[in-house]
Amino acid sequence: MNEPLAERVRPKTLEDYISQNHLVGENGSLTHQIKKGIIPSLILWGPPGTGKTTLANIIAEESKRPFYILSAINSGVKDIREVIDKAKQAGGLFTSKNPILFIDEIHRFSKSQQDSLLAAVEKGWVTLIGATTENPSFEVIPALLSRCQVYVLNAFGKEDLEKLLERAMIKDRYLQNKNIKLTETEALLRLSGGDGRKLLNVFELVINSEQGDTIEITDELVLSKAQKNTVLYDKTGEQHYDIISAFIKSIRGSDPNGAVYWLARMIEGGEDVKFIARRMLISASEDIGLANPTALVIANNTFQAVTTIGYPEATIILSQCAIYLATSAKSNASYMAIGKAQQTVKQTGNLSVPLALRNAPSKLMKDLGYGENYKYAHDYENNFVMAEFLPDEIVGTSFYKPGNNQRENALSDFLKKRWKDKYDF
Repeated sequence: MNEPLAERVRPKTLEDYISQNHLVGENGSLTHQIKKGIIPSLILWGPPGTGKTTLANIIAEESKRPFYILSAINSGVKDIREVIDKAKQAGGLFTSKNPILFIDEIHRFSKSQQDSLLAAVEKGWVTLIGATTENPSFEVIPALLSRCQVYVLNAFGKEDLEKLLERAMIKDRYLQNKNIKLTETEALLRLSGGDGRKLLNVFELVINSEQGDTIEITDELVLSKAQKNTVLYDKTGEQHYDIISAFIKSIRGSDPNGAVYWLARMIEGGEDVKFIARRMLISASEDIGLANPTALVIANNTFQAVTTIGYPEATIILSQCAIYLATSAKSNASYMAIGKAQQTVKQTGNLSVPLALRNAPSKLMKDLGYGENYKYAHDYENNFVMAEFLPDEIVGTSFYKPGNNQRENALSDFLKKRWKDKYDF
């Protein structure tokens, strides 16, 4: 019995399909289309183990169409073209029901590989069903995405996962011969991380590790058999973006506990140490900035250190930096200043540099007035002189507004003292 439990009990019909009621329930957005056999090209987007492949198989079975499968992990443009040619011959040109081409992990396809699908989808040679754990907006090219409907699958909830276990005990011939009592399920559900496939794999592991046909499932038994919980963390998928977002938001929100927790999630999930350090380097400038300029120095040194040291010792350095950033005073004034300046540039275009500010390396340029009336700051008291450094069209525009913190309050006083009314915060 080499076939995994998850594969042995894979649902074959919509009636057996668990969860995703918003898609395939009584009033689901896909239910009536499947029943009528009118299937658009679509992308199924959701976490691992939520039934994307199963749903694609059911759609093909319910609609009675030829079904072709490719995996983006080991397929290239040549494979795509071969399948499309087969699909055209099998039905795309001769019947009203064109074949379904299912591509698992479509986000792993390169742009050229995705481009090779466009004509087949556009001309109706195949109905494309792509499955992805990543946000299609980022990973699927716009031309292909515009030709597909995107349907979101949700992670399984507690009730869904318990139904999967109950269904497995009823449907699987091997488990039917066992007297299994689900006394406790918390450990199983926690270890699954909302992944139905992983839940059934752990469940089967526990069952197979026990002698006899009578087995009582308890949290203690599950934890003793499943020695280590593999953290739910797809380094190339949606979890990658969600968890780093939670990490940075914890730093921004000055919560060291949150920062360290999400840091631990990434570390245990095997995230690239340089990726974590790089994001802290950005946060040090974006979220802390001039409120504590030393944060950028520490974040940069952290990046250099962890790049040299690597795991596991790098975890200590990452933790130190994360806590330092989380407990630093915050200011996004620099971030807002450059954002406003860039917006102004987009709105006003290429404004001319004032003549006084232009470089004059040649006689002709000097004759044209380049550099004329420029006041060299170091020639004046306190190395400062009143002058204008913006193009005439936007004179008086203010981009930088100091944040309300000890460091930038001092900067605010400095600017007011130097510029008088020009910097009136």
